[in-house]
Amino acid sequence: MESSPCVSIFLVLCIFIQSSAHGQSLGLELLGRRSRAAETKETLQETKTTRFLLFREETDQGCQIRLDHLDTLQQCGFNSSLPLVMIIHGWLESVHFSPSKVHLIGYSLGAHVAGFAGSYMGRKHKIGRITGLDAAGPLFERASPRDRLSPDDANFVDAIHTFTREHMGLSVGIKRPIAHYDFYPNGGSFQPGCHLLELYKHIATHGLNAITRTIKCAHERSVHLFIDSVLHPGMQSTAYLCKDMDSFSQGLCLSCKKGRCTTLGYYTHQEQQSKKSKSLFLMTRAQPPFKVYHYQFKIQFINQTEKPVEPAFSMSLLGTKEEMQKIPITLSKGIISNKTYSFLITLDVDIGELIMIKFKWENSAAWANVWNTVQIIIPWGREPVYSGLVLKSIKVKAGETQQRMTFCPENMNDLQLHPTQEKTFVRCEANSKKLKRKIR
Repeated sequence: MESSPCVSIFLVLCIFIQSSAHGQSLGLELLGRRSRAAETKETLQETKTTRFLLFREETDQGCQIRLDHLDTLQQCGFNSSLPLVMIIHGWLESVHFSPSKVHLIGYSLGAHVAGFAGSYMGRKHKIGRITGLDAAGPLFERASPRDRLSPDDANFVDAIHTFTREHMGLSVGIKRPIAHYDFYPNGGSFQPGCHLLELYKHIATHGLNAITRTIKCAHERSVHLFIDSVLHPGMQSTAYLCKDMDSFSQGLCLSCKKGRCTTLGYYTHQEQQSKKSKSLFLMTRAQPPFKVYHYQFKIQFINQTEKPVEPAFSMSLLGTKEEMQKIPITLSKGIISNKTYSFLITLDVDIGELIMIKFKWENSAAWANVWNTVQIIIPWGREPVYSGLVLKSIKVKAGETQQRMTFCPENMNDLQLHPTQEKTFVRCEANSKKLKRKIR
């Protein structure tokens, strides 16, 4: 009879729970001290909150493997040719630590592993929170809730989806909602700054490692977004409940009423949740800090050319803190008469309270020719009627402050906008009725 093969076993004792029970918030402290790498490394070793013990068949005592000390692998007799079993322990019962205070964070496949751990623990006591960072998609997209991360696995489950774009029917990150709160930054399919066209920039910084960094950039963005929420507590990214990205890109979802918005990351507001998932959308920058400021713009046009117009516009925004110049605007559908158009604008900086808008019809050779043809005054009208576009008003809603504002033309005697022309709009809530009478 053959003897059973020797097996090397790692025993991982997660005593960090004991530290938390004594009031030591180790996790966030370490994240907040990334700039002091040496000090953090010493802290990890000195606190001895986690011990890695190697057990071999011929020994009863575990041999401790120290972090960043590869020589301890040799000293403990680690044999890489043998099978390896890893046993991950939780907290000790003597610690009297409630599972409801535990927060598991899993990235990619690890997100589902965290879900399995939570599901197992939930038979007795539910884990407090599980965060899934771009949970793996292949083999899990169509899996049942018991076979993947799901809202049942903890009292509160949140997930950040950053790379759900499909290739040959598969996506690296899972697209379907799997949590109480499912966050979809930039729509969730891909992330700014991760395109292959950015490869040359990454090569300058990371050399040959830039290729792999670019490939996994969008998948890893979920991790960086979560870390960013810890490192910049004063710049939390706000996400908004919305049915899909198309509606969000029209600026239709910037409401915070009845819990319809929350912050992404560590500090997200945890409520008593139902099993139904909430999908939340937001835009981000390509680099940390990732926070942007969301605005909905609603513009009402009167098109006097009697034909759909598809021009390109730009806006300059003046706030109490900053000014943003020439933000490009392209309306996907042609402008027809007396219709209101809604779209989303995001700003990288806080401009303060918006006080003035400069709206410009950018030059277009084709539409300039149209304008030259139709700008003649119609002679049989009682009053001169000019062809072109009339902007009746611009309504703005700031997502982060929930402030609503209305802007009207500064010059009430010249309401028309022609190609290459720029109009200035100012706050006009008190004059809105006067403006309506003027346009009629």
